[in-house]
Amino acid sequence: MADSATDSPTPAAGPGDLPVYVVGGGPGGLAAAHALRARGIRAVVLERSDRVGASWRRHYDRLRLHTTRRLSSLPGLPMPRRFGRWPARDDVVRYLEKYAEHHRLEVVTGVEVSRVDPAPDGTGWLLRASGGRELTGAAVVIATGFNHTPRLPDWPGRDAYTGTLQHAADYRNAAPYAGRDVLVVGVGNTGAEIAVDLVAGGAARVRLAVRTAPHIVRRSTAGWAAQYSAVLVRRLPVRLVDRLARTMGRLSVPDLSAHGLPRPDTGLYSRVRQGSIPVQDVGLIDAVRRGRVEVVAAVDGFEDGKVILANGDRIAPDAVIAATGYDRGLTALVGHLDVLDARGRPTAHGARSPRSAPGLYFTGFTNPISGMLRELAHDALRIAKTVDRRQGARLSRLPG
Repeated sequence: MADSATDSPTPAAGPGDLPVYVVGGGPGGLAAAHALRARGIRAVVLERSDRVGASWRRHYDRLRLHTTRRLSSLPGLPMPRRFGRWPARDDVVRYLEKYAEHHRLEVVTGVEVSRVDPAPDGTGWLLRASGGRELTGAAVVIATGFNHTPRLPDWPGRDAYTGTLQHAADYRNAAPYAGRDVLVVGVGNTGAEIAVDLVAGGAARVRLAVRTAPHIVRRSTAGWAAQYSAVLVRRLPVRLVDRLARTMGRLSVPDLSAHGLPRPDTGLYSRVRQGSIPVQDVGLIDAVRRGRVEVVAAVDGFEDGKVILANGDRIAPDAVIAATGYDRGLTALVGHLDVLDARGRPTAHGARSPRSAPGLYFTGFTNPISGMLRELAHDALRIAKTVDRRQGARLSRLPG
């Protein structure tokens, strides 16, 4: 495995002997590289940081997978049983390191790809990368990650706020917030978990700003993981799943309306299809019921050192943590190829290339109800099969 920018990823090969370049050394990129290698295809992973799994290393300390160890393994290497049912962040990082080593993947770190274009001679794709590199591949797999570029809303008055304001991407643990009044903005899984972490870490007051009430599900009920149900229903009609989820929600999750979190008026799976994943409970329900996490209205802006809420209230927290999501960060890389929608997301994913860009593949840019890592594993196998079939004549093959 190449592990530094000094290892040149440029193949000494002719136009009929080209590798597949995989952009991104996270789980999606590593899985795709292994699946290609298992078919005898040379795959070169280009990772801009100095190690694989960079985004996982930056997650907050208490993070654990909300998907089970068994259904989160990548092709060709199960996660160790010692990780437990819900692997911790550091365990996932160790697993990704071991995965690259175990499969002897060709990973080149310290190389950032800035632009992908069709190769001038029609042989594949031209990648422009740091250090003036120009690399030609038979196909390209973009796996730069769902959580690529932190999105911080341009709230009115934001720049004049004198308290601490940071994106959740910069949150590690509750230690800096002990004894402080903290507002968490956003009630996705990240915001919900950070709010609970702040309570456990000794914050004096924790408020959670919510614009749209989320669907909340138990991570596991009587030993049955929510992911198992998600896998079973993901191909059923949306309306049917919405009805089933509504019934299960009323049975397993208490009504938190009196605490500012009413039951959503739209279906769970309908929300998922629009890109909104339900919140898996890791302590939020109990914290809200006990008043340890106070639910408040959404943030509209800042003024005179205070936060203005959508209902007109003004509050003065010591710190604001914005769990307001991420952009995919693909515009500079491939935005000129007519492969992104109006929100900057790929128009095709997995084994399907966009019509305007045959041989260009995307993985990891959806957030499926059945679990991101599980779907990355399936995508990898499908992509490798399709690349082998469609770009076979141009591919660099591994010896033996």
